[in-house]
Amino acid sequence: MNAFARYAPFIQDYIYTSGWQTLRGVQNAAADAVFNTEDNVLLTASTASGKTEAAFFPILTLMDEDPPQSVGVLYIAPLKALINDQFGRLSDLCEEAGIRVTRWHGDVPQSQKKRLLKKPAGILQITPESLESLMITKHMEIPSLFHDLRFIVIDEIHSLLRGDRGLQTFSLIERMCRTAGCSPRRIGLSATIGSPEEAGKFLSAGSGRGCVIPKFEGPKEVWRISMEHFYNTGAQADAGAGHPVLQWQSGQEQPQWERQRRALKAGIGSLSQDQPPMEELDGPTDQAADPGLGYIFEHTRGKKCLVFTNSREECESVCQFLRQYCEIRHEPERFLIHHGNLSASYRQSAEEEMKDDDSLQSVCATATLELGIDIGRLERAFQIDAPFTVSGFLQRMGRTGRRGDPSEMWFVMREEHAEARAMLPEILPWYLIQGIALVQLYIEERFVEEPRMDRLPFSLLYHQTMSTLASCGEMTPAELATRVLTLSPFHRISQKDFRTLLLHLIEIDHIAKTENGGLIVGLTGERIVNSYKFFAVFQENVEYAVRAESEELGTICKPPPVGDKIAIAGRVWLVEEVDHKKHEVYCRRVKGHIPAYFGDCAGDIHTRILERMYKVMGEERSYPYLMKHAVARLGQARENFRNSGMLTKPLVHLGGNMWVLFPWLGSYAFLAMERFLKLKCGERLQLRGLSPTRPYYITFTMKVSEAEFYRIVLEEAAKEFDPLDLVYPGEVPVFEKYDEFVPEELVRKGFAHGVLDVEGMKKRVLSWKAVQDADDGRQGQEGARGLPGL
Repeated sequence: MNAFARYAPFIQDYIYTSGWQTLRGVQNAAADAVFNTEDNVLLTASTASGKTEAAFFPILTLMDEDPPQSVGVLYIAPLKALINDQFGRLSDLCEEAGIRVTRWHGDVPQSQKKRLLKKPAGILQITPESLESLMITKHMEIPSLFHDLRFIVIDEIHSLLRGDRGLQTFSLIERMCRTAGCSPRRIGLSATIGSPEEAGKFLSAGSGRGCVIPKFEGPKEVWRISMEHFYNTGAQADAGAGHPVLQWQSGQEQPQWERQRRALKAGIGSLSQDQPPMEELDGPTDQAADPGLGYIFEHTRGKKCLVFTNSREECESVCQFLRQYCEIRHEPERFLIHHGNLSASYRQSAEEEMKDDDSLQSVCATATLELGIDIGRLERAFQIDAPFTVSGFLQRMGRTGRRGDPSEMWFVMREEHAEARAMLPEILPWYLIQGIALVQLYIEERFVEEPRMDRLPFSLLYHQTMSTLASCGEMTPAELATRVLTLSPFHRISQKDFRTLLLHLIEIDHIAKTENGGLIVGLTGERIVNSYKFFAVFQENVEYAVRAESEELGTICKPPPVGDKIAIAGRVWLVEEVDHKKHEVYCRRVKGHIPAYFGDCAGDIHTRILERMYKVMGEERSYPYLMKHAVARLGQARENFRNSGMLTKPLVHLGGNMWVLFPWLGSYAFLAMERFLKLKCGERLQLRGLSPTRPYYITFTMKVSEAEFYRIVLEEAAKEFDPLDLVYPGEVPVFEKYDEFVPEELVRKGFAHGVLDVEGMKKRVLSWKAVQDADDGRQGQEGARGLPGL
C-alpha cells in the first residue's frame, strides 16, 4: 500500500517539513499492519529506525478521521525520562491537528493531570507505576478517561518481558480495559527482542486479538567495536601499542574479517566504503592510577560519549575518578552522571546536555540511559566490564550511531592481578570472556534473550489482589478470585493457592472480613497500600534523601553516621546530620574518593551466554575487535583452560580434596545446580565448604573420587524429584518485593517452580555421562573434542 498517501494531511505536512525523502521500511510495514488489520502489532527494528513515528503516523491518522470521545491512545514507557523525551516529539507532531498530549508521572504538575481528568482526550503518556496509582486513587475516573481508548502503545517492551514489572503492566492493562469497557489494540515497540513470536503472545495475552509482527528490509547494521583489557595495577597482559578498532557489518564472514585485519595492520584503513578508518588507540594510559579509567579519560576528550557501568556504585566510583583526573590535569570538568538514585534535576541536566549536539561532555550512566531516549549525536559508548545480557549490550551500543553514523562501543574489561597462590578459577578473566560471548552470540546467531513466561508470580499476586481491593472496595472471595485469577499473568496459579493466600492475608490483617462475609483492605494492609512505594513491584531499599543546603542530590541506602563520608552525584560529601524519622541526610561537599552503596545486585545471565563462553575458551579463532592487552589476556586464559582439562571435563581437581565445577549454566540453572549438589548429592559425595561464584563456578571439598562424583550426580539427576526438594529445610527464599507478605509455602513453591531452572540443570548433568564414559575408556577419546551439549 502507499502509506504516505493514506496518512492524514497533517502527517504528510510533518514529513515534508522534516525533510524526509522517503519512508523507512518499518514505517511502511507498520502502516500496512495498523490500517489493514484489527490485530495487535509488534514492531522490532534497530535503534533510531523511526519506530515511534511508524506506530504513531497511522494511529494519529485514524484518530484524526474519527476522534475518540475519551483518551484515544495510552502510551506506556518504563522510564519517566523516556516519556519526557517522547512528549516533545509527539507534541510537535500533534500540534497542527489539535491532538493533546499529556504526561502523567511523579514529576508532572497536578494542574496538567486535573485538566485531563476534567476533559479526557488525546494521548496519555504514563509509567506502569503511575498507571497503578491511577487505578487505585482515580478508580471512579477510569471509565470516563478510557471508555473510547483505541490503542495502547508499549515502548521498549523488551524491558518488561522478564520480570514482575512487565506482568504488573499487563495486569493493569487488562484491569483497566475491563473497568473502562474498552478493547484497544496493543502496539509493542522494541529495538532488541528475543523470540518475537513469544513476545507477540506476551503482548496479546488477555486482549482477545492476534498479533502481527511485520517483516521488512531494515538498513544494514554497521558497528564499530573494540574490546580492551586492563589490570587495575601493575603490568598489563601485553605492553605495547594498540590495534585499530575494527568494524563489523551484518552478513560479514570471518575470512573478510581476517582480510580486514591484515589490511588495517598494513595501514590501508577500514575496508568499509561508507565509513572513514577508525583512529589508532595509542596513548600513555597504562601509567594512570587506574589504567582502564585513564584509557576512557583519554578517549573521551573532545568527544561526547556515554560511559556505561553495571551498577550505581560503580557509576559513582568511575565518575569520581574521571572528575579527579580532570582536576589533576587542570582540564575543565567534562563528566556528568546519571542513575536511578539521583534527583530529577541531576538526571535532567545530564539528559539536556546529551541532547546538545555541540556539547563535548560525557555521561557516566547505568541502565537508566540504556533505553530509547534521544540523546543526540553521540560519538561512542564505553562499557566497563561485560553487561549481563545481549539485549543490554545492543541497547547500550544503540545509544550511539544515531543520525547516520555507525554504532560504536568500546568495551573496557578491568581485572585485579591474581594473588600468587590463587586457584584456577580466580585467574580467569570472566568479564572479558563474557563480553566476547555476548558479541559473538549476536553476530553469529542474532541471539537475544526471550521472554520469561513460565513463572509463579505470587509476589505480584499479592500486589494485584491488594490493589484490586483498594480500588474496587468490598467484594466476596469469589468476586475477587474472578477479577484477579483471570488476569493472564496468573494463568498458572490455582484456586487452591489463591485461597491459601487470602486466608494468610486475613490472618495478618492485610485483608479484613466484613459482617457480610465480604473482603476489604485491613488496617495493616492500608499502611502498605497507602504508601507511594506500593505502586512499584520492583525491589527497593529503604532510602534516605540526601541534601546539601537547598540542593537535593538524590537518595542512598544505609546512611553512615555523622562525620563519615558518602558518595553521590559523582562527588564526595561529609555527613553533618541524619534524620532517621524523615529519612533525610544533610551534608556538605568535600574532596576525596570513596565507594558508594545503593543496594544493587547481579543480573540475570542466560545459559546461552555461558555456553558461548565455554566455546570462546576452547576455540582457536581470533576476534578482530580485541585490542592488544585483550588478545594477550585471552591467550593466557585459553592456555590455562586447555592445561587444566576444562575443555573436556566440567570438574577440575585443585589439589587435596578441593575441586571446582564449571557447569556453564545461566543464573537460575546455576542456582539449581548449587542446591542439587548440596541437597541431593551432598551426603553421598561427603561434600563440604561449597562456595559458588555465580554463575561461573562452584568450589568444594569432597571425599569421593572423580569417577564416583560423575556416577553419583548422574544417578541423582536421573531420578524424578519435586523442585521443592531444592529448597533448604526451613528456608523461605524471599526473592521478590512482596514475598514477605505471602505464605511461606507459596514463597517456597514460587521459588522452586518459577525461579529455579531445574530442567536446565538436570539436562546439563545428564550430558556428563559422555565424560564418565570417556573416563571409563568405553568411548576412547570422545571427550577430548569438548563437553557434550556445549
